[in-house]
Amino acid sequence: MATRALILIEGNINGTGSQYVQAARRLDLHPITLSTDPARYDYLSEEGIEAIGVDTGNFDALVRECSRLRSTYDIAGITCAKESVYATVAKLCRHFELPGPNPVSIERCCDKFSQRQLLAEAGIPVPAYRVAENATDVEAFAVEIGLPVVLKPAVGNGSSGVRLCRNVDELAEHTTYLLGGKHIWRSPPRILVEEFAQGPYYCTEIMGNEVIGIAAGSFGQPPHFVFREFTIPAVLTSYERARIADVSLKSLRALDLGWGPTNIELRWTKLGPVIIEVNPRLAAAPDPQLIQLACGVDVITEHIKLAIGQEGNLRRTHLHTAAVRFLVPERDGILDWIDGGSQAAAVPGVAEVKVPKLKTRIFRRGDYRDILGYVIAVTPSFAETEVALQRAVDLICWSITPFPSSRD
Repeated sequence: MATRALILIEGNINGTGSQYVQAARRLDLHPITLSTDPARYDYLSEEGIEAIGVDTGNFDALVRECSRLRSTYDIAGITCAKESVYATVAKLCRHFELPGPNPVSIERCCDKFSQRQLLAEAGIPVPAYRVAENATDVEAFAVEIGLPVVLKPAVGNGSSGVRLCRNVDELAEHTTYLLGGKHIWRSPPRILVEEFAQGPYYCTEIMGNEVIGIAAGSFGQPPHFVFREFTIPAVLTSYERARIADVSLKSLRALDLGWGPTNIELRWTKLGPVIIEVNPRLAAAPDPQLIQLACGVDVITEHIKLAIGQEGNLRRTHLHTAAVRFLVPERDGILDWIDGGSQAAAVPGVAEVKVPKLKTRIFRRGDYRDILGYVIAVTPSFAETEVALQRAVDLICWSITPFPSSRD
C-alpha cells in the first residue's frame, strides 16, 4: 500500500511551516515540500523532511512533479502555509481533484484592490480607497481622500511596503520608495491609497464558515504597522462581538470564500467595524499557537484535515486568554547581548519565550521582519495573562551596538 503524502508548496520561515510538517506527521502523513529554494527553510533539513526543488512559479512544472510523485505516493492532499502561493495550491487541488479552495476566489482576494471592490459592492464597510500606478495619481488620490492615508502595495502581506502617510512629505517619500526600485513587487506595481480607519484593531479567526475566535492587536509607533501585542479572545461586549462576527462572515460570502482558514483584519471606528483586509489563509505564527492555547483548537491540523478530505473537529475544550508580546528593536545594529530569557520562561503563566541569537544583524524595515522574538502567556483571565506577560517581558534586556558609520 502506497504511503499517504501531503504535498506542501513552499514553506514558511515564521514558524508555521515547521508546524505544518509536524501536524502532517501526527496525522500519519508523509510531508513533502516543493520549493524553488528548499535551503531557505532550515527546519526541512533539521527535521529530515523530504524536499524537492522545483520552480513553484511554474504551474506546469508543479503539475509534472506532483504527477511524478503520484507514481510513488498516495497524494492525500496539497496545501501550503504561505499566501503568495495559495492560489497556485488551489489550482493544483482543482487539477488533481483534491479538496481545496476556489482558485478564482483566492486570486481576487489576494489582490487588495479587487477585494476592496467586491466588499464595497456587497455593502460591507471598507476605508475609502483608490488605486494608483504613478506618483501623480498617488498625490491626487491622497488629496481626494484626505490625509492621513495609508499607502500599500495592491498585492503583498506582512505589512511589507505599508505606511501611514500623515503629510505630503511622508506621502512623497513613501511613493518614491515603492516606485523607485527599493520595494520588491510580486506583481505589476500598483499602489492602494486608502483612508486611515482609526480605532481599535481586531482580527477574526475563521475556519470554513465558523468563527473560532476574535483577537485584539496593537502596533508600535506610526508610520509603520509592526505588531507589539496580540490577545485572544479580545475583550468585547456581546454586541461588539456579534457585530464583528457578522461583518466577517458577510465578507466571506462577498468574496466567495468559506473553505479552509481565513483571518479578517478590521478596525472598530466611530461608525462600527470596518474591514481592513481579508486574508484567505491562517494568520502567521504565533497566532495558531495562541488559538490552541486559548480554546484548544489546533487550526493547522484542522486545515490539513480539510485538505485531505477528513472530518474536522472545531470543538473548544476550554476558554483561556492567550497573548503574545513581540520583541521589537528600537535601533539598527548588532545584537551584542541578551539576557533574561530563561527567567522570563519561568514566570507562572508563560507558555513560550523566543529570543534572537547573539550577533544578529538588525535592519528595521517597518514590517513583520522587525520582530526579533516574543513572549507568550496564557491564564484563565485577561488580567492574569497581562500581568504574567509584563513580568516576563520586564526580565528580558538586550544591547544593540549601532553599525559603524561610513566615516568611522
